[in-house]
Amino acid sequence: MVRIGAHVGQDDPAAHAAEVGAEVVQFFLGDPQGYDKPVLPARPVEGLDVYVHAPYLINVATTNNRIRIPSRKLLAQHLEAAAGLGAKGLIVHGGHVNKNDDPQAGFDNWRKVFERLESPIPVLIENTAGGGNAMARKLDRIARLWDALDGFDVGFCLDTCHAHAGGEELVDLVDRVKAITGRIDLVHCNDSRDAFDSGADRHANLGKGRIDPELILAVCRAAGAPIVVETPGEGQAEDIAFLRKNL
Repeated sequence: MVRIGAHVGQDDPAAHAAEVGAEVVQFFLGDPQGYDKPVLPARPVEGLDVYVHAPYLINVATTNNRIRIPSRKLLAQHLEAAAGLGAKGLIVHGGHVNKNDDPQAGFDNWRKVFERLESPIPVLIENTAGGGNAMARKLDRIARLWDALDGFDVGFCLDTCHAHAGGEELVDLVDRVKAITGRIDLVHCNDSRDAFDSGADRHANLGKGRIDPELILAVCRAAGAPIVVETPGEGQAEDIAFLRKNL
């Protein structure tokens, strides 16, 4: 049986986990929209599998030095902090390049990250929902990214909402992803408030959005990886119970 949990508040992850019946927790180490240094939780996180989500604004792919250089620094800081917590991985979005940029520049910038970065725990690159020049929205781009990162130990986080909203069918998705990455380290198990290929990153509780719950369950079964729900908090306990009952 895979371990199932939730994205929770960083103030007291263990208490929040107990409230929703989570065995796994994921949380931020500060403002997800800021460049501040990571801040560790005020209370210890014990008896749980821990994952840390890097700030959303990290974009190491961009050709804009004013964004890329601070993003690399922030990524390194969060890796060190997450490792200190005993986290099993640091999740980071694939990022994007500007509209008229050659996407290869973004793939090359990702490779430079791993050439220069000490990685005490796995970096788990997550597929994203939107962006016309994104590095990890479509599987063809993810394949090019993994080609660029050949030789490095890079993990993958599969988000069901992002795949649906990003225009990738969930049927046989795990097989298609593993054919590229060779692995899925974590599943972000989310329904989507918006239609297929909408590009909108808006999560819904399981069965409350636009994705067939059976397709979500099929992804979770096939992946065989730990599961984190990033759904609205008031329904997380029900989402976790639904997964435990049906997986």
